[in-house]
Amino acid sequence: MVDVRKKVEEITPEITRMRVHIHENPELGLQEYNTCALLEDYVKKNVRYDRLKRVGETGLFFELKGTKPGNGPTIVFRGDIDALPIQEDASMSPRSKVPGVMHACGHDGHMATMLGFAKYLATHPEVIRGTIVLIFQPAEESPGGAQLMIDEGILRDFGVEKIVGLHVFPDFPEGVIASRKGPMMARNGEINLTINGTSAHGAQPHQGHDAILAAAAIIQGLHSIISRNISPLSAGVITFGKIHGGDAENIIPGKVVLKGTMRAFEDEVYETMTRRITTVAQEIAKGYDCTADVEFEHLYRVVDNDPEMVEVLEKVVGESYRETPPYMLAEDFSMYQKEIPGVFFFLGTRNEEK
Repeated sequence: MVDVRKKVEEITPEITRMRVHIHENPELGLQEYNTCALLEDYVKKNVRYDRLKRVGETGLFFELKGTKPGNGPTIVFRGDIDALPIQEDASMSPRSKVPGVMHACGHDGHMATMLGFAKYLATHPEVIRGTIVLIFQPAEESPGGAQLMIDEGILRDFGVEKIVGLHVFPDFPEGVIASRKGPMMARNGEINLTINGTSAHGAQPHQGHDAILAAAAIIQGLHSIISRNISPLSAGVITFGKIHGGDAENIIPGKVVLKGTMRAFEDEVYETMTRRITTVAQEIAKGYDCTADVEFEHLYRVVDNDPEMVEVLEKVVGESYRETPPYMLAEDFSMYQKEIPGVFFFLGTRNEEK
């Protein structure tokens, strides 16, 4: 019998050093050249794999077979590798060495976890029932590297039957594994709204059509969609996080741009929101003698966990398992779940002492 805990303790210092190095050298989506090279080099030196291949320029996958590969399914485990365009606080240690880029979402932890998992499996192939494929996926944050990997045919070419993904999550205590059957994370899209009016001097507002005033009314009106067009038993979110309009404090601008996000767990709710955002924005704009151009960028689908896989996860994890509530966060892992059954879970990281 393999002492899993002892083996994990043995490789932890090495994997921790890898995680620190990755954290200090983050790269944005589809620019993870050094990160991918580092991962590939580690795998080639430390893992006895059966097949290894680059996907695109910054994606990587490799295959591990058990001692009796025909006795089980082919399952893929996915880890994402991109960072975010955020400046890390100077007091942090370890700290990003790349100005304006950091692993703010914990993908450095995902990579380290996958490397440790791969090394463990490579030294204990007898625990593999079938075939395991590990994916290091670029561009989870944007534009959605999961679809790029799917389009490369990795699921089809390897006959993958199921997929597993995780995300470190401070809402749960360290060591907790949290998941749920069915919808766990939301479908999401971006809203790009342009209000066109007529510029005028601030002292002569009657000579223009105030795009800022129209934008303010539109924002308030759009928030009524959730309370008046969506069932109270369903869930949806509309948030505008960016507004740009005007160049001088005494000039009424002729154009204002709003950018926001929308989330829902049900396609019907999402489509209702899309339709109503367009109608409400355009009709309110008319009331201010302005026009509204509405564009959407539809991104990820609902992370919808396979019930049987969740039951297996719960059985394996035992007392460390928790059922998570659904979150309005979004994940491109959902793109894999459109193709094959999958389970996504949160790995608790909260430790108040640290």
